[in-house]
Amino acid sequence: MSNDDTRKEIKVLIAGAGIAGLSTAIALGRLATDTPGLHFDVQLYDKATELREIGASIALSPNGLRTLERLGVDDALADDVSYRGPAALPMIYHHWKTNEVVSADRFVDVPDRKHQTARFHRGHLHSTLLGHVPRETIHLRKAVESVVVRDDDAANGVGGGGGGGGGTVTLLFQDGTSATGDVLIGADGLRSKVRRTFVPGHTLHHTGRTWIRSTFDASLIRDIPNLPADSAHWWGPRYTFFASRLGRNMYTTVGNYDPEDFPGRRGHGEFRWDQEGDVNFFRDLYADWNPVVKALADATPHVRMYPNLAGEPLESWVFEKRVTLVGDAAHTHGGAHAAGGSLALDDAWALYLSLKHVLSSSTIDDDDDDESDKTFGSEEFERAFTLYENTRRPHTTRLVESVLATKAAAVVPSTDEELREKMNNRPNMTWLTEHDVEATFAKVLENEMGNNVVEDDDARQVERESVIFDIREATTIMGIPGSESVLDTTTESAVMVK
Repeated sequence: MSNDDTRKEIKVLIAGAGIAGLSTAIALGRLATDTPGLHFDVQLYDKATELREIGASIALSPNGLRTLERLGVDDALADDVSYRGPAALPMIYHHWKTNEVVSADRFVDVPDRKHQTARFHRGHLHSTLLGHVPRETIHLRKAVESVVVRDDDAANGVGGGGGGGGGTVTLLFQDGTSATGDVLIGADGLRSKVRRTFVPGHTLHHTGRTWIRSTFDASLIRDIPNLPADSAHWWGPRYTFFASRLGRNMYTTVGNYDPEDFPGRRGHGEFRWDQEGDVNFFRDLYADWNPVVKALADATPHVRMYPNLAGEPLESWVFEKRVTLVGDAAHTHGGAHAAGGSLALDDAWALYLSLKHVLSSSTIDDDDDDESDKTFGSEEFERAFTLYENTRRPHTTRLVESVLATKAAAVVPSTDEELREKMNNRPNMTWLTEHDVEATFAKVLENEMGNNVVEDDDARQVERESVIFDIREATTIMGIPGSESVLDTTTESAVMVK
């Protein structure tokens, strides 16, 4: 079939136009050319009054950057949009008091510099993604109230877009309006209303940390002596401090604290996400740290607060056959390991691969050249969403479970020796940062007939590898004072619209 007017239309509703929602829209937009006989009408709905991202930084690891390239968002890989340090290391860890380099992460298999960990202002990444989504498909001031799904029989042959069989899914908004389509993708973040509709008992818990973040013009820190050129993470006995350049001459500082340590201050429950914070409190937290950290905290002009929340892994991502989740709505990992953006991108790509496989297979019929009578109902969508879930959920569940286990087993180092040991024995997170979503999808597809859910085999193989890094060599390159005393280290490391 070659004429567009005879193509079956499938209407996709996406709740949320943050990084997860936009990435999903871009990915599913490719289905129009990749699935003969089908037309995809992708519409996004967001509660925001304007399209903007929170003023915080975001990191994309190699897996996320590779997926950006697959999506065709090459402009997000440009050096002016994000920042990659000169040492070509994902992260360098410094001692809170001495400023010496204690350890560092390294890449295992990232030969292309444009795929090496990059740090963005969230707004810059969001606006770049936005440039790849037709503006007329994004509907603002649409806060989700609930979701209603009608199965194929109950809908009596009236599909949302004409290609989804008789079933429909309807988003009901708080303003009294609604939108109906064939399928729904919940990309509405950590406090997802879509998730709550189908999993009302799922709860979020404070992880014991409230994050304090700031982004500002890099000119404010240019005169600080001994400032690292690479992204730096200082570890103290109880708290950490992160600082990095971002794209477009921006800079970020990030701190954290446990509200229980400050009973006289507002607790985490009294802060809203992305609420203005007290910059003087932020500066006081790091007043007795090394001179570089203290200078960075003092130079920070303003801060915003982010109570850190996480929830148990979901048992399923597929609801009523026509609904699934992406991004933080699917995996409430609390932002651990700065993985949220890359996870959302890989979710979007896995969903695209799954829908493409199922719907392309459904349109192919060697004995019937007339595709005009083809329909795609709940069974096809459920199969695609299950394929997507089996590709992504084992991987993200592993992350969420590790976050919850880390919280439960958290021990504050009582000596400097214990702190250094903790810094040198971080969990190996290469399975997360260099995850190959396409390879995992292929394994799931290969095992589909046997109903085997694929475990993250390639990731576990990487975890078994010894990642050895000569820190003396790196610090010589970086010229960090005091680095000559650091021994070789075995490194076991590493949308929202408001």
